Amino acid sequence: MAQLQEKAQELKEALATSEEFKSLQSLHQQIEEDDIAKKMLDNFRQLQLELQQKQMQGVQISEEEAQKAQQQFELVQQHDLISQLMEAEQKLSVIIGDINKIITEPLEEIYGNPDQEQN
Repeated sequence: MAQLQEKAQELKEALATSEEFKSLQSLHQQIEEDDIAKKMLDNFRQLQLELQQKQMQGVQISEEEAQKAQQQFELVQQHDLISQLMEAEQKLSVIIGDINKIITEPLEEIYGNPDQEQN
């Protein structure tokens, strides 16, 4: 167990020193210092959270809410810093997904891959 935790710490340090993480961190700081960008992003994320909570509760999202979310997304995408941040978040998300896939391979040997169709 200690060896696994040690390897996890090494992976954490590698992630924290990666260019992808440093880019995300820098963009996040720039947005924190830009009142307009911060407010736009906060509003967008709040709307996302509200819609996700409704979905988790089984509440149908109205057409109006869906359109509002789409408009908010298009608005934040037009802001250069926010657009760069979202792109950096996506890149890091892919890396973390790839890491997760690698470290769960031994479990797939036992349980199979839930992403693959069963025959």
